[in-house]
Amino acid sequence: MHVLDVAASLTTPLLPDDYLTYVNPLWSRREPRGRVDAVMPETRDSATIWLTPGIGWPAHTPGQYVRVGVDVDGVRHWRTYSLTSVPGRKDKRIAITVKAIADGVVSTHLVRNARRGMIVRLAPPAGEFVLPERLDQPLLFVTAGSGITPILGMLRTLAARGPLPDITHVHLAPSADDVIARVDLQRLARRHPAYRLHEHHDDRRGIFDVVTLDAVVPDWRTRPTWACGPAPLLDALTARFEAEGVADHLNIERFRPVVAADGAAGAGGLVRFTASDREVEADGATPLLTVGEDAGVLMPSGCRMGICHTCVGALCGGSVRDLRTGEQIEGDPDDPPHIRTCVSAAAGPVELSL
Repeated sequence: MHVLDVAASLTTPLLPDDYLTYVNPLWSRREPRGRVDAVMPETRDSATIWLTPGIGWPAHTPGQYVRVGVDVDGVRHWRTYSLTSVPGRKDKRIAITVKAIADGVVSTHLVRNARRGMIVRLAPPAGEFVLPERLDQPLLFVTAGSGITPILGMLRTLAARGPLPDITHVHLAPSADDVIARVDLQRLARRHPAYRLHEHHDDRRGIFDVVTLDAVVPDWRTRPTWACGPAPLLDALTARFEAEGVADHLNIERFRPVVAADGAAGAGGLVRFTASDREVEADGATPLLTVGEDAGVLMPSGCRMGICHTCVGALCGGSVRDLRTGEQIEGDPDDPPHIRTCVSAAAGPVELSL
């Protein structure tokens, strides 16, 4: 019998991992954690948080994200943040760069309250917004606001390997003071001639129009492109690339789910969370994840945009509508379908096993 199996039999109902966690939270393999080592302000509402993850932490691929779990007012919340550090550092540390948003419980907590020594929960790196192994074509990056974070990880990793390849980077921000990691970006532009940074500040030049790509990057149609930022920018880029017949050149990372047209909203109704014994009225446009959290239900969540399949719950009764596609899904008490609460809204009365 394995030594850990023997230990588990002697420590039941706790596991050896539980005792190790008491000694050092970073020793847990069952519930990975990270310790905050430093908090570095970036702008007035963003910060880079350096973490030392626990033993066995896997190296990430630049562009990927991690799920971070923090306890706020006695409730554990999970959110996803892009990794902005170079993978495989000698000190084993990783970094996430977080921008506090108006309704962001976790982002605001991390930016305003994270301190050295604070312990957070972690989930392994994930995500497919990554560069190919071989870069044999000139690239284009288009970013806005905190959408620069996955690109930062890519740029820093490429620079650590040698001279940056032919990259044109268009970054949008409300003002120069709002550009995350501006000093780093400008340093890269000075040291690497093949990296061309074009900053667009709304307070000086107005809202960016994708039509101006022709002037800023005349050969954009031939460049594989990675874009991340607010939905209006990504939607405009998608339309432009499709109109020019080069949609396959565009790689997009969204921080928010794509919501279907207005007609996709359901009628709303009474939502019952069976495991929590809570009932609450919901409209047909608010994700059930938000409905549950507002009602005090401990809702599992991850990326909050229907990708990671963490926020899944069984639909035991009623019907919901997928906010991205408008598809209506019916519940079944005998064989309940599992739905993603972050992209599903009530389409009448709903009964969820949460």
